[in-house]
Amino acid sequence: MIEALIDLSIRRRFIVLIITALVTLVGAYNAMYLSVDAVPDVTNVQVSVVTPSPGLSPIEVEQFITYPVEIAMTGLPNVEEIRSISRTGVSSVTIVFKDSVNIWFARQLVNERLKELENEIPPGYGTPGLSPVA
Repeated sequence: MIEALIDLSIRRRFIVLIITALVTLVGAYNAMYLSVDAVPDVTNVQVSVVTPSPGLSPIEVEQFITYPVEIAMTGLPNVEEIRSISRTGVSSVTIVFKDSVNIWFARQLVNERLKELENEIPPGYGTPGLSPVA
């Protein structure tokens, strides 16, 4: 089988050269219009809610800020995961959405829930807001 292919390639050199040239031209043309990033973005769609609350212990931050924010974010459509961390004086809740969700739509959903949540957090304990890194 391979001997026949080699024999045909030797006898029909001109056709092999034309096919090689055509494949090279098509490849060069497509390479010019190929969009390639040096470092592709493989991050998931996530929105972070960071709430500073100076003077509160991690337990108070968890009880009065982190937990209510987590509860408010449950039930959002296309959410894969909700992560949180409570430290001294700061609460951080990250909502991870499915990859098919538009980041601006995700931010809008979270922002709407935060507006509803403002009355549940005691006055002076902090105002949750979207992180600029979202």
